[in-house]
Amino acid sequence: MPFLLHQARFFTTVNHLHDLPPTAQPEIAFAGRSNAGKSTAINVLCNQKRLAFASKTPGRTQHINYFSVGPADEPVAHLVDLPGYGYAEVPGAAKAHWEALLSSYLQSRAQLRGMILMMDSRRPLTELDRRMIEWFAPTGKPIHTLLTKCDKLTRQESTNALRTTKKGFADYRAAGYQGELTAQLFSALKRTGLEEAHELIESWIAQDVADDSAGDSTSEA
Repeated sequence: MPFLLHQARFFTTVNHLHDLPPTAQPEIAFAGRSNAGKSTAINVLCNQKRLAFASKTPGRTQHINYFSVGPADEPVAHLVDLPGYGYAEVPGAAKAHWEALLSSYLQSRAQLRGMILMMDSRRPLTELDRRMIEWFAPTGKPIHTLLTKCDKLTRQESTNALRTTKKGFADYRAAGYQGELTAQLFSALKRTGLEEAHELIESWIAQDVADDSAGDSTSEA
């Protein structure tokens, strides 16, 4: 089955909010701790080997990278690869820059439709993962978590990791979070959960396209 994400290509890279492209297409953000497997997951989801790059020095990538999705002459969405967070050896000034960039983008970008949050399945819901959720929570937009590297866990450990994550999400709902909070197991190496992730991400894009089409029809009427 062909997936829309397989038509992904590099679009642009930015390091400041004022450089964000003035595009109207929906955006899906990819976030996660350094070494959570974010770049690898993006490459597997897009069926490419080197679309997204992991820095040789974890935590050093300070840019937001955009990838267009869909036909080259008329992209329908953008995947947005956010800087990895949480690497201890990054200087304080760089950490402050990333935090301002990440939080401002997540809270203010109108084109953003949802966030794919990568968590290492062996260490889900760290303090920094929770901070990302809390930055994004006020928007009411959906968060879907990929519990990466689940191939390194036994079946029981994987079940426990998923249960722990969903229990943590239940606490956010109890606290009043209005957006969808979902999670799944994922392994880029074994391609576990790949189709499930594809279908969810593309459903976010398809819904936006459907809403735009409905709006156009209403305007014409």
